[in-house]
Amino acid sequence: MESQTVPEGTVSEKTAVILAADYLNKLAGERIERECRSRLDEGCTELVLDLSQTDVVNSIGVSILLGVIDSAANAGAKVVFSEVNESTAELFDMLGVSRHAEVVGRDPAL
Repeated sequence: MESQTVPEGTVSEKTAVILAADYLNKLAGERIERECRSRLDEGCTELVLDLSQTDVVNSIGVSILLGVIDSAANAGAKVVFSEVNESTAELFDMLGVSRHAEVVGRDPAL
């Protein structure tokens, strides 16, 4: 998993981009959660979780992502899931994740 702060002028000075692993389970989810909390503590107001390499998100991964959304909301920050594949986008819709965070699919129609 990689993390980077977006360069000034790209999106926002306060945006962090976090790259997720290919399988978002408990272990990968906890790494994402730690990184997101760290970025929120640094003052980021937008967390972009890049799921371009993520093929599968299991139930524990979804639960952890909901915790990230809650932490971000409490800090006054926004969460965006980017490059989400179709099956994960459907899962996020079905479980209500997309009601609390922006979901941007690989396919522009998502």
